[in-house]
Amino acid sequence: MKVDHMKESPHGIRSDAYSPVFMGRNGAVVTNHWLASQAGTQTLQRGGNAVDAAVAIGFALTVVEPQSSGIGGDGFVMVYMRDTAVIEVANGTGAAPLAASVAEYRDGIPEKGVRSISVPGIVDALLSAHERFGQISLLECLEPSIMMADQGVPISHRQAIDIPRDPLICSFPTSKAIWAPQDRPPSAGEIVRNPDLAATMRRIAQEGREGFYMGEIAREIVRFTQKHGGLLTEEDFARHRVQWQEPIKTTYRERIVYEAPPNSTGNVLLQELNILECFEESLLRPVTTDAIHIMAEAKRLCFADREAYLADPRFVDIPIEGLLSKGYAADRARLIDPDRRTDDPNAGDAWAYEPIGRSPRDGLMSAKAARQYGHPEVVGDTTYFAVVDRWGNAVSELQSIQMGWGSGVVAGRTGILMNNRMTTWHLEPDHPNVLKPGKRVRHTMNPVMVFSAPPAEGGRLELVCGTPGGDTQVQTNMQVLSAVLDHGFTVSEATAMTRWTHLQNPMISSYPHTTHDALQIESRAPKELIDGLQGKGHNVESLGPWGGPGSMGMIQVHSESGAYMAAADPRRDGLASAW
Repeated sequence: MKVDHMKESPHGIRSDAYSPVFMGRNGAVVTNHWLASQAGTQTLQRGGNAVDAAVAIGFALTVVEPQSSGIGGDGFVMVYMRDTAVIEVANGTGAAPLAASVAEYRDGIPEKGVRSISVPGIVDALLSAHERFGQISLLECLEPSIMMADQGVPISHRQAIDIPRDPLICSFPTSKAIWAPQDRPPSAGEIVRNPDLAATMRRIAQEGREGFYMGEIAREIVRFTQKHGGLLTEEDFARHRVQWQEPIKTTYRERIVYEAPPNSTGNVLLQELNILECFEESLLRPVTTDAIHIMAEAKRLCFADREAYLADPRFVDIPIEGLLSKGYAADRARLIDPDRRTDDPNAGDAWAYEPIGRSPRDGLMSAKAARQYGHPEVVGDTTYFAVVDRWGNAVSELQSIQMGWGSGVVAGRTGILMNNRMTTWHLEPDHPNVLKPGKRVRHTMNPVMVFSAPPAEGGRLELVCGTPGGDTQVQTNMQVLSAVLDHGFTVSEATAMTRWTHLQNPMISSYPHTTHDALQIESRAPKELIDGLQGKGHNVESLGPWGGPGSMGMIQVHSESGAYMAAADPRRDGLASAW
């Protein structure tokens, strides 16, 4: 029986949708906080381009969504400039301190506190992108953030629930001074000010990256963290440099999907799509037993590869061409039984699909070997935003301080809430992602752009999208891309549709990297879907009706009119804007 979704949800056409698709001709912005969306929109409307707006948003999120990202953390900035038809990725991930080593963390990696902090890299990425491509001044880009930090912003209902859950944000003196100055966490609607952060941002606007990495800001962070037993030094800051990279890509049903290269695990999404391409589109109809089963099995195979191969390519040789080859995907797809969950997969031999003459420097770590390490799971957090401007330029960006509220520690008089990125290192000596001084950790962040063909060959931008959610990111991206590209879902329907995620032991990014095996799905899923997945051998767990992971943001470009169509995930405080 055909379902009339317009009777079930206010904006559905093919599926449920709980907000409209925001449409416009001159620009579009999607972020995970309404005030950050306003900052980006205002920047575009005052003459800035997509990169200017991204800088405004990146700094604004430090103020309004501090639990998820900020200038004390990391990120990837994917930039497309239409006039040059070039896509580039600013890798804004910081390295482990030079004093960090497996021996230094022989008792384990602490979840919070100063010893969980690595070098923050996102400031360099944002400022470098602005220097290359921005067209209004840095001060103009940072003015909204400075004003909000000075004057204060209201705490959202979501934040009011999350703040008391962090062990340090309301107890560590420098953090408590901001988020619990009255010896209690704030309620929804109460105003939180951070004048020290405003002063830090003014310094960045005046002095640029030198002021952050070589000046008083770096010195204050180092003084503070060393006082409390941290490992950061001024040399760690001085050594940091953003890395501009070419994106990696694959074709998916004649479109080109671009991703960030390692040390991002964006290749995992591309591998998943390559495997899905081996199956008929009719089997991938969204939120059906067949689709979820096939996608979960593809994810399991690709995560086994991630565990074996992925790390900082400056330290580990990665068979990226082999991993992304269609022949390799076909071999992996043949391991999927359409009717039954298979045994826990091992990594494939991606080196066999590399160009002749290439061979690994480091042996791969099998999934079987990885399973010897055990401990309960730890959940992470991040933020995503997308911008497209009137000229057709676009930015797809993720930035993060790792777990919710990062380290829980504000660095002295800077007002900066620092990351706890050290918690994503491995301590096993045979693991590709093993901690080494000056090495960049493997990241789950993966910004996405989709084109009709390569831009240099006249390809048209079709979609800019991404989501936070740690290890769930590439799974959510796979679901929504298939829904939009294979089945014509609107971006609002894709962001709102019933979401699932697969947990795979021991392949969790946060230390100590293990969880239980389960396929989790929102409770809006019908009983027959749950029964069907259980019948195929999956351990199905129910989440709340909107308890699925991530916060998808999407901007689609109409193929004929060029209109921008934007949607924000209803699961967080996000807002889509188009005009």
